[in-house]
Amino acid sequence: MDLAQILHMNGDVEEASYANNSLVQREAISLATSSRVKAITNLYCSLCPRSFAIADLGCSSGPNTLLVTSEIIKVVEKLCQQLNHQSPEYKVFLNDLPGNDFNSIFKSLDTFKEKLRDEIKTEIGPCYFSGVPGSFYSRIFPNQSLHFVHSSYSLHWLSKVPKGVDNNKGNICLLTTSPSNVVKAYCEQFHIDFSLFLNCRAQELVEGGCMILTLISGYSNCWELLSKAINDMVIQGIIEEEKLNTFNLPNYFPSPSEVKSEVKTEGSFSINQLEVSEVNWYAPESDMVESVVKSKRAILEPLLISHFGEGVTKEIFEHFGKILTSGISKEKAKMVNLTITLTRKP
Repeated sequence: MDLAQILHMNGDVEEASYANNSLVQREAISLATSSRVKAITNLYCSLCPRSFAIADLGCSSGPNTLLVTSEIIKVVEKLCQQLNHQSPEYKVFLNDLPGNDFNSIFKSLDTFKEKLRDEIKTEIGPCYFSGVPGSFYSRIFPNQSLHFVHSSYSLHWLSKVPKGVDNNKGNICLLTTSPSNVVKAYCEQFHIDFSLFLNCRAQELVEGGCMILTLISGYSNCWELLSKAINDMVIQGIIEEEKLNTFNLPNYFPSPSEVKSEVKTEGSFSINQLEVSEVNWYAPESDMVESVVKSKRAILEPLLISHFGEGVTKEIFEHFGKILTSGISKEKAKMVNLTITLTRKP
């Protein structure tokens, strides 16, 4: 499958949209707030750019998209007041794959700017926004054109399903029951992709520029339960076994040591900080099962529809909800976050 054309979160503002089902991702962004504030403060005080260029990679759409941009501008404006500096101009680049709902983002910009001015209560520098469709596993910006790069919950998506995973039968991705060659193939694909990502960003960031990345780290049995739902539908004759056996998600959830090792091997960045935290699968103050099903549907529905068809995909999530109801407790419905702060070496 052409992943760049198919992979995107559910757009618009409907019930199954990513915009309405991304509170878990918002929590992940919130957990990294102190790291970002520290990094932005150090970056601005070190470089004092008159034109501050920010890129959010894998921005998606919805209420989370401009959270980090708002935070960065507030921190810089506060520093400008303290240091008696004139506000810089802000160039904000929002990147995702071509299928992303960029129109929703553009429609929200006037409201965003107005709200930001009201919150800061002083005149801020001009803000210029650009949508940049394309894979971040390639060059997407000019040489040394960025000061700060942010990406949250995007880099666990690989550039493609690894080759040589045809025998991953009964699984929808890399799971505990996957054969050793499948484990190796997924691992190698992550290292190829992440190294390429680092190399591309190293060319696009100015010397001393900063990058903060948040990834899902380590194994989560949420995908195992979804895989079980599809297997049950194969047994019931709803889905053909061949359809399941030819489907693999392009996901890899690296360990902290894997991420650190790749950064050191690629060599363009120094590691300032690496934090590991835990986040629930489900949104706070919500029904766990309903929250998890809606969240995964918002993320995976376009991929599943492209392979299994629309009607079957709806049934997959109904089965998934039933399995969650009987097969998981709130105490176990957690995943691990990894946030790493990097500085571009001279």
